Amino acid sequence: MPSIVVLVKHVPDTWSAKTLEADHTLDRVNVDSIIDEINEYAVEQALRIKESDEAAGYQVIAATMGPAGADEALRKALSMGADDAVRLSDDALAGSDAIGTAWALTNLLNTLDDVRLIVTGAASSDGETGLLTGLLAEYRQLPALTGVHAVSVADGSVTGTRDGARGTYELQASLPAIVSVTDKADKPRFPNFKKMRAAKAHEITVHDLAGVGVEPAQVGLNNAATVVQSVTARPPRTAGEVIQGAADPQAAAKQIADFLAGKNLL
Repeated sequence: MPSIVVLVKHVPDTWSAKTLEADHTLDRVNVDSIIDEINEYAVEQALRIKESDEAAGYQVIAATMGPAGADEALRKALSMGADDAVRLSDDALAGSDAIGTAWALTNLLNTLDDVRLIVTGAASSDGETGLLTGLLAEYRQLPALTGVHAVSVADGSVTGTRDGARGTYELQASLPAIVSVTDKADKPRFPNFKKMRAAKAHEITVHDLAGVGVEPAQVGLNNAATVVQSVTARPPRTAGEVIQGAADPQAAAKQIADFLAGKNLL
């Protein structure tokens, strides 16, 4: 059965206060976590592709990497309509950078049969690197359609629409392929009660590194290609300078011009 795999991520809630561990990695324990919102858009696109061509017989599989708590993100995808879910979990994965994460995930994808399309969000809300799609495309030697807001599959090809600063672009590639979607895509559906109950009871397949053929030395914080050396807290926002120009507009205009010139904005 051909598969559409959606990569989802369990991330700290956008509105939660975020802190760092002593090793400068994000504290993911003492914070409320949810499925990354952008991943819901990715799941929606995968489901629409499946529903638009029932004869193709696609199954939608949600996949993630993380500890047991990441099942919450998978179950949200299942409640939306995904058919199955799989998770890669191993203590050695902690602190992996984008390269290690992509390597681990591509090997997880290798455990799935007949993967025709991989769908991701454009960038996660916790890391915001936007690197995963390109890295997976390189590892798997697949074409990648990135930053699209509409996706369709027909006649062995995937088509996506991307809006850019210079216009709208129609992208196309032969399957198998990988796409990343933005939050301009179709709004995610709300799960119904029946699917929520089924998702809660669904058995999620779990693999460790050995099960997908990845060595611990290829992933994890100690093997990351990038290292955070130091962290500085963002200073609190201060009130801006207000220039009153009613009494002397010319003087006020000069003050504004001088201010902009001082910031090298003129």
